[in-house]
Amino acid sequence: MKVKEVVEIISGELICCESMNEVEVQMGFASDLMSDVLTLDSENVLLITGLANLQAIRTAEMSDISCIVFARKKKISKEMIELAKESNIALIECSSSVFKAAGLLYAAGINPVY
Repeated sequence: MKVKEVVEIISGELICCESMNEVEVQMGFASDLMSDVLTLDSENVLLITGLANLQAIRTAEMSDISCIVFARKKKISKEMIELAKESNIALIECSSSVFKAAGLLYAAGINPVY
């Protein structure tokens, strides 16, 4: 599934890196614990989280995650956008809960990491 399809499915808004619209994501992982994210050993992963800070971007960078969905109406800061641009990570804001966003994406064909 492409990033632009993710945005549509969860009624989100792509805040950063429109060039990532065509990037494929195949698996999803939902967590607010970045230490759990660091244990992932998969490619083409989408992260769904409510943790809206620089740590989420840095963790995604270290885990080779190309797209982050920030759920629960969390707002992305200018600093987060700057760091995401440097790392080429798509950032999406979403008003749904983490549970709902994950459920919608799972129903649409995104596979779980575990």
